[in-house]
Amino acid sequence: MLVAEEAETITEFGGMPTPPSHIAIIMDGNGRWAKKRLLPKVAGHRKGAEVVRKCVKECSRIGVKYLTLYAFSSENWKRPEDEVKDLMGLLKHYLNNEIDQLNKQNVRLRFIGGRERLSPAINELIENAEKKTGANTGLQLILALNYGAQSEIVMAARELARQVAEGSLSPDDIDEGMFAKHLYLPDIPDPDVIIRTSGEQRLSNFLLWQAAYSEFIFVETLWPDFTEESIAEAICEYHKRERRYGARP
Repeated sequence: MLVAEEAETITEFGGMPTPPSHIAIIMDGNGRWAKKRLLPKVAGHRKGAEVVRKCVKECSRIGVKYLTLYAFSSENWKRPEDEVKDLMGLLKHYLNNEIDQLNKQNVRLRFIGGRERLSPAINELIENAEKKTGANTGLQLILALNYGAQSEIVMAARELARQVAEGSLSPDDIDEGMFAKHLYLPDIPDPDVIIRTSGEQRLSNFLLWQAAYSEFIFVETLWPDFTEESIAEAICEYHKRERRYGARP
C-alpha cells in the first residue's frame, strides 16, 4: 500500500515518470458492492458507471494514451435476464449522455467485441459515438463490449485461413505481427498494465493475446470504490516492476 505522500505525488503528477501508455482494467465487484449494502445489483452497476467517468477524466489528465475497459464480456449474456437488461440500459445511457463530455476532454471512444448480439439501437449509438469522437486526439477510450479474447483469436485465425485457402497468403508468411493485424483495433499498442479489481486474480477471457507481456495488478478494492488515488497506487506499483520482455536482467 502506498503512503499518502506517494499517492499524492502521483495524483498531482509531480516528478513522476510518465504513466503507462496503455492501461486496461477488468472492472469487477459491482454486484458484491451492492450486496454488501443490501441494494439491487443495478445500484452497483450504476455506481460503477460513475467510477468510469472519474477514471476516464483522471487518465486523460495525467497523460495516459489508451484506456481499455472490460465493460461486457461475451460470457455476461449468461447472467440473469433482468441484470443483462439493466446493463444494456446503462450502456445506452452512457452512450447517450457522455459523448459531449468526452468531446470536451478530447477523448476518442472506440470499441472491441462482436456487435452481432447487440441491439440495433445500441449499434447505432456505438457508430454515432465513434463518428462524433473520431477526430479527437487525446486519450483513446476502448470499451470491450460482447468481447471474448478466445473468439477474437479464432476470428483472426479464420481470416488468415481464408486467405490461405484463396491462395493469396502462404502459411509460411504468417507470424506474430501478421496475426496481430487481424485482431480488433490492431493500431492500438498492447496494454502495459492490466488492473483487476475485487481481489479476483484471473483474466477472464480478456486480451489474452495482447497481455503476453503486460504487468498484472490485482487489487482488493471493489470497482465502485475505485478512486483517482487507486489509479495513482496502481501506477506506482507498475513503476516498481522491471519489464524485461524475456531478456536477462
